[in-house]
Order: sequence, then structure tokens, then C-alpha cells
Amino acid sequence: MKVVILCGGQGTRILDVSRDLPKPMIRIGNYPILWHIMKNYAAAGHNEFILCLGHLGEIIKNYFLNYYSLTNDFSLILNKRDSIKFHTSENDIDWHVTLADTGDNTMTGARVKRIQRYVSKEKTFLLTYGDGLANINFPSLINFHQNHGKIMTLTGVRPPGRFGEVINDDQGKATGFNEKPQTTGGRISGGFFVCQQSIFDWLDQRENLILEQEPMNKLVNASELMVYRHEGFWQCMDTARDYRLLNSMWANENAPWKNWK
Repeated sequence: MKVVILCGGQGTRILDVSRDLPKPMIRIGNYPILWHIMKNYAAAGHNEFILCLGHLGEIIKNYFLNYYSLTNDFSLILNKRDSIKFHTSENDIDWHVTLADTGDNTMTGARVKRIQRYVSKEKTFLLTYGDGLANINFPSLINFHQNHGKIMTLTGVRPPGRFGEVINDDQGKATGFNEKPQTTGGRISGGFFVCQQSIFDWLDQRENLILEQEPMNKLVNASELMVYRHEGFWQCMDTARDYRLLNSMWANENAPWKNWK
């Protein structure tokens, strides 16, 4: 199952950490948070990725084009082509990565619409943001989605109420979606979506189309949005405080999202 990752935002709330990198490339330990997200999916068997690029997308392109030289020691003979030798024992990653320019100022709904051709043969695909980590049980999430038969599933979590809140009934059906709530005590959207191909019927390429507003509210009204309740770890990297927290967890070998050896 292919994984679409939204990597195009400008990350204005974390500029004090880095002004020269797109947020998905800010590091946790020696690797960008984007690598951690992809590693998390790949460990669950999902290794085909479509990255929706925007702001400073060329940095993400360069990272993957030069992945082995950036993540390993290597030796080479300068006057001999193809002489490079990587000194590695663990970074032989079999990911299939498509890097798609979706516009510098494009909002999330239009970004997803603009990569439709890369998932056109997929009945179901996975979707997430390039700045959040969780210890999601992906088989359970996907099974939940396939069993309810609706167009979209989002993962509902319970961190502080400064994100998009989703309200759901006892069966998991979404009954309301509030992108920036004050506080009403419900769950918030943690991302980690599962989508049917028909999600594209609810999207268009208007640059200002925000997935979490018009399309998702229409899905709610049509009873086509379901909520998978995640009770475990979830944390985004939205601020410098989040950056320090995630790096502290990784440095102390207490990273709940790490599901690989």
C-alpha cells in the first residue's frame, strides 16, 4: 500500500530551530524526521512513498539523490569514476520514493489532488504529514478502515488542544471536525489517514484548498469520515519545544515510534 506524505509546508512555528530547511528535514538524531516517518511505515511493510514537495523541496530531493553519501562513511579515488565504496552495514533500504513538486504555496487538499496520478492504480492508500510521529498499529488501522467501508479514516489522538479536533460517536463515525479548536475535550486529528481512491472526487487543484477544512467537513456531512482511536504515543514537531522533546527521547533510547531494529 503506497504512502503519501505531505512535505510542502513552510513550518513557520519552528523557524527558531531552522530557517534553511523544510520542516520534514529537521533532524531527530542523525536523520530527518521524514526518515523516521518513512522508516516507521516501512517496518510495517509499506515501502512505496510519494512525497508532496513544496517549500524548499529541492533540499528533500537532494537528500534522497545523495542518500548513501549523506548517511554513510565512504571512500573514493578522485580520478576514477565509480570507485566509491560505502562503509555501511545497515542502510540498504529498499524504499521506492517518488518526489513530486506540488507547488510552493499549495495547501494540503490541492497537494493530495496533484499526486493523484501516482496512486491512480491504488484502491486504498495511506496519507500523513511530514512532521508527526506515533506508534500506530498500522495493520489495525488498515483493518478498521477496510471494515467500515467509508472513504477516509483519520487517526484520533489526545494531545493538547491546539490542533484540529475531531468529534466522533461510539462506533467511530466522525460527527464533526474543527480545524483549530479552543478546547472541547475531544480527540484531535493526529494525521495517519487511510483513503479510498474516491477521495479524489472530493478534491480539486485550487491552490488554497485545505484538506482539513472543506473536503473533510463535506466527508463528515456525508458520513464518509471515520475515526481510528489511537491511545498510544503521538507527537508532532511543530515548535522548538517539540524538537527538543523528540531529540531527547531519541538520545535516551526512549523513542516510542521506533518499530524497527
